[in-house]
Amino acid sequence: MFPAASDMAASSGDPVPVSELLSDVTLDPERSLVSQIYSLLWDLISTIRIKPGQLLSEKEVAEALQASKTPVREAMIRLEEAGLVEVIPKSGTYVTPIRIDRYFEACFTRLQLEIGAVRQAASRNHDFQRLIQLNTILQKQEDALAAKDYDAFFQLDEALHRAFFEMAGVPGVWTVLRKSQSDVYRIRHLKRVHNIRRGSEVIKQHKAIVKAIREGDQDEAEAALVRHIGSLNTEIDELSSYPELLDYIEKLNANEKQSRTQRRAVKRDD
Repeated sequence: MFPAASDMAASSGDPVPVSELLSDVTLDPERSLVSQIYSLLWDLISTIRIKPGQLLSEKEVAEALQASKTPVREAMIRLEEAGLVEVIPKSGTYVTPIRIDRYFEACFTRLQLEIGAVRQAASRNHDFQRLIQLNTILQKQEDALAAKDYDAFFQLDEALHRAFFEMAGVPGVWTVLRKSQSDVYRIRHLKRVHNIRRGSEVIKQHKAIVKAIREGDQDEAEAALVRHIGSLNTEIDELSSYPELLDYIEKLNANEKQSRTQRRAVKRDD
């Protein structure tokens, strides 16, 4: 279910210790520890449960997950490459602020790369297994919307867009693209918290993209994708129409600056 009130409270209150957020997590020894730790922290940062400016300690994460520091350190490196954390010499690793300029750049990057993906996917409309996969994801997403399961809705949204790149034969591009979308995911989450969502419209737009791919119409696949994601100007206009969201992001970042200043003062006193 969509936890608007609880998410809002979690995002606006004091930072929750990372060890507490990870207290119920058990790592699977049969799977890559680095990938598991990266995914856990990525999700916590993207959903603002770990806040901008919050300290991310290797030792704290390792102890909470009962893991060695090596996979935690490697996961932190991946997070830094994704733009979610930054390392401050002689201070520590901190979650980055949410930057609107970086958000717009990420939107532009995604649009350009995904246009190529859906056009290529439409040229491969003979791949019936991939077409079945697209339709299956679409149906599951409709079911999630009907059930008001917005977490599943978001995950299936991700699955569908990833499937476009897979059908295009360039799944690695999706992996690279996702690393540039840190601020997109965080702002998308905050839109959900502020009840800015358009589920029925998204389903309709997804159907149009899949229909164009199925029919092998590259131009319409591109046009449908642009209608869905929107041009950069459209994204700027949409975000500007929600001043309360922009104010909230500014407050989050202000808290980040204040907490970092306080930590530096403490270090100087020590």
